[in-house]
Amino acid sequence: MARPRALRVLIASDTYPPDVNGAGYFTRRLAEGLADRGHRVHVVCPSEEGEPYVRRRGLVMEHRLRSATIPVQKTDMRAAVPLGMGGHIARLVQRLDPDVVHAQSHFPLSRAAMRRGRAAGIPVVLTNHFMPDNLYAHARIPAALRAAAGGLAWRDMVRVAGAADHVTTPTPRAAELLREKGFGGEVEPISCGIDLGRFHPRPAERSALREEFGLPDRETVVFVGRLDEEKRIADTVRALARVSRERDVQLAVAGQGGCEAGLRALAAELGVADRVFLLGFVPDARLPLVYAAADVFAIAGVAELQSIATLEAMSTGLPVVVADAMALPHLVEEGRNGFLFPPGDAAALADRLLAVLGSGRARGAMGEASRELAARHDHHRSLDRFEEVYRRLLPAAPRPARLERLAA
Repeated sequence: MARPRALRVLIASDTYPPDVNGAGYFTRRLAEGLADRGHRVHVVCPSEEGEPYVRRRGLVMEHRLRSATIPVQKTDMRAAVPLGMGGHIARLVQRLDPDVVHAQSHFPLSRAAMRRGRAAGIPVVLTNHFMPDNLYAHARIPAALRAAAGGLAWRDMVRVAGAADHVTTPTPRAAELLREKGFGGEVEPISCGIDLGRFHPRPAERSALREEFGLPDRETVVFVGRLDEEKRIADTVRALARVSRERDVQLAVAGQGGCEAGLRALAAELGVADRVFLLGFVPDARLPLVYAAADVFAIAGVAELQSIATLEAMSTGLPVVVADAMALPHLVEEGRNGFLFPPGDAAALADRLLAVLGSGRARGAMGEASRELAARHDHHRSLDRFEEVYRRLLPAAPRPARLERLAA
């Protein structure tokens, strides 16, 4: 059988590495994964430098638009400058003539790409990574206004999603949430995926890796992610203080964010400053080693649409203890690969951590189960499905612009 022809894919995202967040990392994995399969992939996103440029990184062509800092946010993320953005994307769509435009949000750059794609008769896919909870602290929205702001944001999201030919989101719970917020169309859950080859068990290296990260060689709980309010890392620090009364244990946190000073102060207040290690930003190439240095992964956040970090930990063969909130329960088979705990209950989190750490044999079995469950999220499966979605949306006959290009 002849192989299907390579596709032209234009991916639009309002966040992309070096931005540090799950949506940005997923977008890069998607772009690179599709390009590795022989497709011609272009990404349009904000410039991390401010000035616009076009550059090939590996097999992916990046079109970086002029950007500016976001005054109300606490992060270093930049947003594409609205002035001229629509025209720039329109010219890009006309020149590239993609088979599909795949937007990664309902924010200005992505929605501009959707609008220009539809105007050109090009199929549009939208993947939703949005949760208002992940923006409240960054945008400095007062607590009293968050419910109203969240409602407005969801209505905007639903309106933009209605213009897409196909809508996806990472998990069944995330799809259910979108429907609860008023979206009446079809929503397909497609996992963000995990590279099982990069994140794999390496128990023989655990002690050496702890030394490499400056950690004492003792039982280690790990968390990887932004040090921001919605991640509720303080709950894990409080749980550690309880667990350390019974076991020689420490917490390693890889990431950076606005809560760092508060976490240090809390650890000192609880008398566990010598057991809480904030590793700061860890480059993506070294991230698998952080998980491999640990015994168990814990996450207390309540706004996870999937949690790639939890999947990475599972793929590394770690038991997981996660908050019973949003999509996290979908990653845990209670007692098999880890445990759930009520959100905000540090005492319950401590109890679950003790249950995992209490038996080396049980811990090993849970780690094996985690690896097995993570295999369901192999990123090759996700790439397969996105390719299927793209091809199903292709028109039966080439568009006039494509025919003119072929005839030239």
